[in-house]
Amino acid sequence: MELNWLEDFLTLAITRNFSQAAELRNVTQPAFSRRIRNLEYWVGTTLVDRSQFPTALTPAGEAFRKTAQEIIDALRTGREEVQGFVPKAGEVVSIAASHTIAVSFFATWHAELQSVIGPVKARIIADHVAECVEALITGNCDLMLAYSSPALPTLTDMGRYLSTTLAHELLVPVCAPDRKGAPRYGLKGNRQLPYLCYSGNSYLGRLTTSIIEREDLAGRLDYRYECSMSDVLKQGALGGTGVAWVPQRAVRDELAAGKLVLAGDDRHTAPLAISLFRKAELSRPEVERIWATCPGARPSAGLSRRKPAAGGPPPSDTLGYSTVTLLAKLRGLSTSVPRAQAV
Repeated sequence: MELNWLEDFLTLAITRNFSQAAELRNVTQPAFSRRIRNLEYWVGTTLVDRSQFPTALTPAGEAFRKTAQEIIDALRTGREEVQGFVPKAGEVVSIAASHTIAVSFFATWHAELQSVIGPVKARIIADHVAECVEALITGNCDLMLAYSSPALPTLTDMGRYLSTTLAHELLVPVCAPDRKGAPRYGLKGNRQLPYLCYSGNSYLGRLTTSIIEREDLAGRLDYRYECSMSDVLKQGALGGTGVAWVPQRAVRDELAAGKLVLAGDDRHTAPLAISLFRKAELSRPEVERIWATCPGARPSAGLSRRKPAAGGPPPSDTLGYSTVTLLAKLRGLSTSVPRAQAV
């Protein structure tokens, strides 16, 4: 197995397109396809579903994606630590963030943080919301950046987690303009419209669905393709493929340049807050320094860990019923799980 195969696979997982991935990896498409096949032979199963467009990962591919990323990250970090290019892991604050927030918000927020408290060494982990929540719950990150909305469950439903709002924005419908600058696929009226949607179990997907149901739009939206990443839907909207709901911050430049226009009015939007989440227990000084700068942030508990119940494991070592229920909701799964099975 070659390291290049893992990097090829991760590039394909992001682009969902063989030709684009091959171009980014600076190889011909036939050579790129062979390398993906070689990786699948080595793993022993099919990782990519080639029957769909955009290309999708199989369930095995989705599971292997995290492993591949961890291997690449560990090797790169180990090499850079040995060479003195990056600080040791204990000095770095690990922040999980949804893909869209990582792209459209993190850099600006990080710059603002540094202007207030000086250098901040951070490692951003971009993933789906449910995986970010799981990383926070299991201690695989120090902080989490995620969207929050009154319509959907958040970690603030559980007492062990603190959150503070860093910014507000809207989930808005956008599409390409026509020659006169009007929406090519405006939501006003009764005509059928091509629709670019999120995966049904994604956080923004379920929020978009709530708008569609509220405004009775389902009968007018004609499915074209789906993806859990806002950037993919934005690119489709830019290309004139259809209408898509995306966080306004992610398309502000395109809206200002007239490359995209709003496809509806205020009725077709939903409020979003960008929130920072953490565990309630006292954390490392680097984490507390960041938390203290956040407006409205509640102080953490005075103990590094809460005492476990008599004869039981520490709270952070257990995924309790409420936690499992939350993760199920975030993944769009049924929450009618017997308590004994959920603990």
